[in-house]
Formats: sequence, structure tokens, C-alpha cells
Amino acid sequence: MNSSTHKLRLATMFYDRSRAALPRCLTAGAVLVTVLSVGGCGLNSLTSGLGSSMFGGGQSADATSATKVSEEQLLSAAKAGDGSTGSLETATGCPKVITGTRDNNLTIYEPGRVGDGLAIVHRGEITKTARECVIQGNKVIVKYGFSGRVLLGPRGKSGPIVFPVSVFVADAKREKVATDTLKVDTNVAIENPIGYFSAVRIISFDIPEGARAGEFEVNVSFDRTTPNSG
Repeated sequence: MNSSTHKLRLATMFYDRSRAALPRCLTAGAVLVTVLSVGGCGLNSLTSGLGSSMFGGGQSADATSATKVSEEQLLSAAKAGDGSTGSLETATGCPKVITGTRDNNLTIYEPGRVGDGLAIVHRGEITKTARECVIQGNKVIVKYGFSGRVLLGPRGKSGPIVFPVSVFVADAKREKVATDTLKVDTNVAIENPIGYFSAVRIISFDIPEGARAGEFEVNVSFDRTTPNSG
């Protein structure tokens, strides 16, 4: 197989696997450029509020479910997801976990070829989120999690892939009150060019008198300063 045929085969494979899990907001005739630009137009969300059994005391946010957030739960949800939108569970009183339609995906290209579909090395997508919280006086402790997938591109190689992630908590005025950073990783192979990742962390912050925990948001996004990203 010559080089041009191999590139075309990988590009087609990347497109087919991406399209298979696209949100239903896309049409069947979408092309690879559309996959890259709107592949994250919807996220599923697993949410819950937990009581003292998790954090060792304190008042839990009111919730209709007490499903605990775990990496295993999120990883399973990412693997089983079909890209549809909507909340699988409902909780009130906890800060929401959000990730924008641009921030929930990141594509890495060969150096000097950002934007070239045939130069894609791999692409990361955050597809599921979850959170639970405990309120202790004016302090809110949030256990948040997210999961997603990594797609190997036409210039991708077998091996481990790492994506840096930035997190911040914002108040109703969009001012940051807490931050966090982490990395997610997975392994992919040419013969199986899709991998999955999940992460669970805890972040805490104080809320001023008169404010409510539900007014705050936990923002999760890929670090767009990553070299060769687009």
C-alpha cells in the first residue's frame, strides 16, 4: 500500500468512527470538517448530591439520587454513550459541571499543519460529566468527574496519549474562585484507534453570605495552549 492510499484509509477510518458517535444534531451527510467543528455539540451529565457518608460530615445538597461519582462509572458511561444530550440524573443545590462546545474537544496536528485534516495526530473529546457536593457552613466541597474518548487521526501512532485539562470554579459574575489542573491519558493503537479516559477530583471554595452553591459552576476544558492544537 503506497503512502497516499494509507493516509486516505486512516482519514476515512477516523471520520467513520467519529461520525458513529456524533450527537444527533448532525446530518448523515456531514463531512470530516463538520466532525471537527461540531463533534461536541452535546454532553451527557451524571449528577448527584451526597451526604456525610462521603466527606465525613456536613450538610449534603438536596438530591433525588445518591449515585456516587466514580471513575469506573464515568468510564462505562463514556464507552456506552451515543452522543445524545440530556441529564441522566437530577440534583439540586450543587454547582453545575459545564464544558463548552469548543472546550470539550481538542485536536492535535503535526507541527506546522494545524487545521489540515490529513495532518491530524489525535483528537480528545469530553463526553460525560458528573458531580456531587457537600456544604459545610460557607464552604462547598465538590467531587467532580468527567470522561471521554480519544480518536487516532491519519497521522496518529500507537501508544499512550496524554491531554492536559484546566478546571475553574466561577461565581454568578463569571469570576474565578478556585482552579485545578490535571492530565488524562489513554492508549490507542492503529488497529484499534479509539481509547477512553475518566477522572474524578475534589475542589472546594467559600461562598459569600447570601449566595447559593447552585449559583456557581465548575468549568472543565482541555488546555488549548497545548502545542500543535486546534
